[in-house]
Amino acid sequence: MDKIDRKIIRELQANGRLTNQDLAWRIGLSPSPCLRRVRVLEEEGFITGYTALVDQAKCGVPINVFVKVKMKESTEASMKKFEQGVQNSDEILECYLMTGNQDYLLHVVSASLGSYERFMRETLTRLPGVASIDSSFAYGRVKNRSVFPL
Repeated sequence: MDKIDRKIIRELQANGRLTNQDLAWRIGLSPSPCLRRVRVLEEEGFITGYTALVDQAKCGVPINVFVKVKMKESTEASMKKFEQGVQNSDEILECYLMTGNQDYLLHVVSASLGSYERFMRETLTRLPGVASIDSSFAYGRVKNRSVFPL
């Protein structure tokens, strides 16, 4: 990946709806080579997809909860079962395998405290292998970026 590829990725992270013509103009290439580079970046897995950023509150899920999960045992089989359960939950946006005292960090969204309680009782506590759960509610978002430094 060279300097031009980095520019392409940065521009598409900032606005995935750019036309090839606009993208080419912004990075200083003609449209044909720009399109070829974008296709190569997609084929090689640097660009993994395109999505729309939406207003979380307007979509009815204004609450962000960060949940630390400790497993009863850290075996490959128990972790695999837990991770499969996580994949089946729409409320869990992100799941990270962590170092330290907790095994996983989840980013969960919810419509209300009541719906989060239902999620806890009916989904999270029923995931295989869970020993303990520690929830932290976000008061607000200080920074939200979709463009990372390249």
